[in-house]
Amino acid sequence: MEGNKLYVGNFKYSTTEEQLEELFSEYGQVVKVNVIGNKGFGFVEMSDNAGAEKAKEALDGSDHDGRTLRVDEARPQKPREDNKY
Repeated sequence: MEGNKLYVGNFKYSTTEEQLEELFSEYGQVVKVNVIGNKGFGFVEMSDNAGAEKAKEALDGSDHDGRTLRVDEARPQKPREDNKY
């Protein structure tokens, strides 16, 4: 794995940033958690690649509150084009 930022998907819409931080902190230091609205996905940034890799291996496909988590390395955000209509 090249980066330390993870995409986390398929968690309950009611899951908080604090809950994700607690879950991922078992695998290393969590730098930042960003839950995207109430959409069931977000991003977790770990302090180093090793922690991110451990978290990905341990949590991808695991059960969290009755949902199967999807954890993968986050892809870089694509630049947005301004829509001028």
